[in-house]
Amino acid sequence: MSGYEVGEQARARPIGDGPQGQPVGASSLHVLQFLAAALRAKAVVEIGTGSGESARWLLRGMVPDGVLTSIDADPANHRTARAALREEGIAPARTRLINGRAVEMLPRFTEGGYDLVSVGVASTDYPDYLELGARLLRPGGVIVFAGVQLGEHDHRSALAAAIRALVKAVQDDEDLVPVTLPTGPGLLAVAKR
Repeated sequence: MSGYEVGEQARARPIGDGPQGQPVGASSLHVLQFLAAALRAKAVVEIGTGSGESARWLLRGMVPDGVLTSIDADPANHRTARAALREEGIAPARTRLINGRAVEMLPRFTEGGYDLVSVGVASTDYPDYLELGARLLRPGGVIVFAGVQLGEHDHRSALAAAIRALVKAVQDDEDLVPVTLPTGPGLLAVAKR
């Protein structure tokens, strides 16, 4: 299960219906859908497939012919996600599920070829994901990290150190424009100038 999905099923319930029956809400999943739509995302990378729930929300926001590439080291997550996406009626051609470690896979992806990178797993690899993910983004693209609220972690843990390193790297890079969003597990969204 990815960071976006922790408790999201309850929080993703709509507070009302928007245009064409779209739910209106403020969960992390709604934020992903919003970002994909605002960016008119055609190419998205997701780190951490989980159950496929965040992939479904990303795909709902993407342009109709957009392709989501999702990376996860656990093949069981891909099986679960494939079933969920099939149940949602999403064409298999709209997704690429890659088994492996993101830090090993991302260097193989096209530089500047993606609109959005979504990091849905809490990881000590956050600083690496920033470096590798920002390289993939087109100008104006966004990388978003879930689970970055330090208050939820032991401040001496390896994860807390990774979050601090991530925040410092974002602050030190003038080509990045960050915003933190206090929704779900805590989101850090970073736009590339």
